[in-house]
Amino acid sequence: RADEFMHAVLGHWDSWDDDALVLDRATGRFADASKVRRLEHKGEWFNTRGPFTVPRSPQGRPVVIQAGQSGRGRQFAARWGELVFAIMHSQQFGIATRSALREEVANVGRDPDSVRIAPAIYTVVGETQTIAEEKATYIEGLAEGIDTLVLLSEVLNFDFATKPLDEPFSDAELASISGLQAIRDRVVGVSGKKNPTTQEFIDHSGRGTVHEVPCFVGSATQVADQMEDWFTSGACDGFVLAATHIPGAYDDFVRLVVPELQRRGIYQKSYKGGTLRQTLGLEHPKTYDWQID
Repeated sequence: RADEFMHAVLGHWDSWDDDALVLDRATGRFADASKVRRLEHKGEWFNTRGPFTVPRSPQGRPVVIQAGQSGRGRQFAARWGELVFAIMHSQQFGIATRSALREEVANVGRDPDSVRIAPAIYTVVGETQTIAEEKATYIEGLAEGIDTLVLLSEVLNFDFATKPLDEPFSDAELASISGLQAIRDRVVGVSGKKNPTTQEFIDHSGRGTVHEVPCFVGSATQVADQMEDWFTSGACDGFVLAATHIPGAYDDFVRLVVPELQRRGIYQKSYKGGTLRQTLGLEHPKTYDWQID
């Protein structure tokens, strides 16, 4: 259903060519009709007519951002995603994940360089390593088990309040989890148990703690070292920076880490253009007649 949805939406977004607008006030001609395509999508799930009600956007079409890195989600990302959000528990896992996704992108006939992969990370940065470590210790101490259960219920679409802490999940219950599969897979993998308990979901998911995703702790130089190592090793194309606390986390990063990354030449000092697509370094997409696909 999601595949067909994307097919239909892209059919609308691509129904106008970039140069379709004429805007000739003297003749009253708004657009070149030969550069606007009619859409008649009739599928298993959706029936929709076009062309779209507005011309093409300055970036061609919105950037397709997708989260899903295991099983069917990765296939969907390979077919449609332009910026893929991922959870990577280690640098080596990131290298393997990015390599596998790029291979799948190539297998469906797309250019792997047309897709950006960005894991979520935390950073705890201070003027010195000691300051950063003290911050991290304090932040880590704020986590509560009940918060983890609430956040797990939200992201996995399963009510964890229905199960005792020491009761293993049945095969049927694990299969019924319809949220972020990467978290379920992580708990199964790290615990080493096919049927982990609720307590093991708390212990190994990291949900609601700084251990949920990689956390880079240290001075600006130390944090920049870790980010640069991930980036240059091929573990990712960029990062999704999550906040360990608000306000303060983003301010610390911008004030301390960004200048260091800029000094190394791996973070921009100005934007290449006015759209998200240009900022990400993605090419302007060509229009395509999705009706004939």
